[in-house]
Amino acid sequence: MEIKIEDLYKVFPARKKTDKDTIAVNNMNLVIPSGKLVGLLGPSGCGKSTTLYLLSGLETPTKGNIYFGDLNVTKLPPEKRGIGLVFQNYALYPHMTVEQNIMFPLTNQKVDKETMKAKVYEAAKLVQIEQLLNRRPGELSGGQQQRVAIARALVKTPNLLLLDEPLSNLDARLRLQTREEIKRIQKETGVTTIFVTHDQEEAMSICDIMIVMKDGVVMQVGEPQSLYDNPCNLFVAQFLGTPQINTFKARIESNKLYIGDDELFDINLEDQELYCAIRPEGFIYSDNGVLNLSLDHIEVLGRDKSIIAKSAHSVNEKIRIIINSDVNMNVSDNVSFNINPSKLYLFDLDGKRIKI
Repeated sequence: MEIKIEDLYKVFPARKKTDKDTIAVNNMNLVIPSGKLVGLLGPSGCGKSTTLYLLSGLETPTKGNIYFGDLNVTKLPPEKRGIGLVFQNYALYPHMTVEQNIMFPLTNQKVDKETMKAKVYEAAKLVQIEQLLNRRPGELSGGQQQRVAIARALVKTPNLLLLDEPLSNLDARLRLQTREEIKRIQKETGVTTIFVTHDQEEAMSICDIMIVMKDGVVMQVGEPQSLYDNPCNLFVAQFLGTPQINTFKARIESNKLYIGDDELFDINLEDQELYCAIRPEGFIYSDNGVLNLSLDHIEVLGRDKSIIAKSAHSVNEKIRIIINSDVNMNVSDNVSFNINPSKLYLFDLDGKRIKI
């Protein structure tokens, strides 16, 4: 099912007269294609969870409209929207068995018990917990509880599945395993799914489309690799990528790009101060490179080496560079690099992308 959001605002009134109102969602316009796994991504407080609750009906928009297909659901209550919602803390009933928890959304429907049991087993099998139906939530691991919550959301065959930070309570190994399971389940069911997270690596690994937000505003929408390769502004460039992109104060003089006294390359742009951002994998070690840096130390990561360096012109506290582990580097106070132009981006002082 396609989701369409038009001119959506959500304002939370100030609690005190001296405070300002909070604009949690600011003029959002989006079309989410049917059958896609979409990541709603951004730092804490950017409005992504509020957007999820607006879609679910748990919050009411201050202004704007939400369409599920051709149906305007803006004023519909949650139970009439055909959604499945998985909360961050799973919200399972501790006194019920797994089977009873999954069955709960069906109890108000006029469905006979055998049909309900069949639907529950089908949902449990989809998330691979059919052998746990007689246990209670307290007897399950975090990952198993999360699967119960997903099965409960799917048992109604929803038109839209909403996941609010579903992996945040899991350890690193389980997060990796479970995000792969979410991708598998979404592909098998074909249900349109919106996945809220602040973890950009998590979103990039499983999402078909990513929506990056900041301060209630949608910054950029697109396929994960496209956003990584072509960020529209400095915020998106800095938010996506691990390690974070390296940002330098730079300038253009006489059609040449400089970082400090280092001349990187010729460029046909007017003289100006700007930011130059370079992905960690965009540095090429060379004895006679164009960019000189002060080496801090080297971390061996197996197939890669992580070079930690410093520069008086860096906006980052430290510069992180990724090179192949078979590159031999002399550990000295200063190192130099050439730059892969496809991994270098320019932004004006307001953070807007400057096309090269």
